[in-house]
Amino acid sequence: MNALDSQIAFVLEADRLKSVVRATTLADGSRYENSAEHSWHLALSALVLADQAPEDVSIDRVIKMLLLHDLVEIDAGDAPIFAEVDSAAIEAAEKKAAQRIFGILPANQGADLLALWSEFEAAKSPDAVFAKSLDRFQPPLLNLASGGGSWTEYSVTLDMIEERVAPKIKRGAPALWDWLYPRIKAFLAGHSK
Repeated sequence: MNALDSQIAFVLEADRLKSVVRATTLADGSRYENSAEHSWHLALSALVLADQAPEDVSIDRVIKMLLLHDLVEIDAGDAPIFAEVDSAAIEAAEKKAAQRIFGILPANQGADLLALWSEFEAAKSPDAVFAKSLDRFQPPLLNLASGGGSWTEYSVTLDMIEERVAPKIKRGAPALWDWLYPRIKAFLAGHSK
């Protein structure tokens, strides 16, 4: 297989991400989003919210990470943040998926994209920290817009959000958390049983 054949095979494989259904609904609540839509929405969010990134962040790299970050869900599926899951098993499945999916590409290109995916997963570089913040910011934003979305399904409390969502948003985009938190708190207070 030549380089172009490999690249086209990768692009066609990536199309399968459209079939991975997530736990979060669209903002209008009409249906669940898929992981390809999620990745596109995050990349657009990075472009629009670039002014929220620390000065040392490269938005171009963040957008690349966000376009790539969930490709592993083609094999590993989506793991909702409030679901009870085996994190170690998911991490292993995602690493295996990353090797297979990025391995479709020509060796150098596949290695570069795998390295970018791995950087996102490690969340140590400024670019990855900001990308992770956006990845955590988007689902609660959609849950607020849709009237609760997956929060209702998973019986989510403010404490759960503060534990599982807040740290990653605060770390890379504190102003986004400052905007989001009072809205979440008010919403959950108005919908408590």
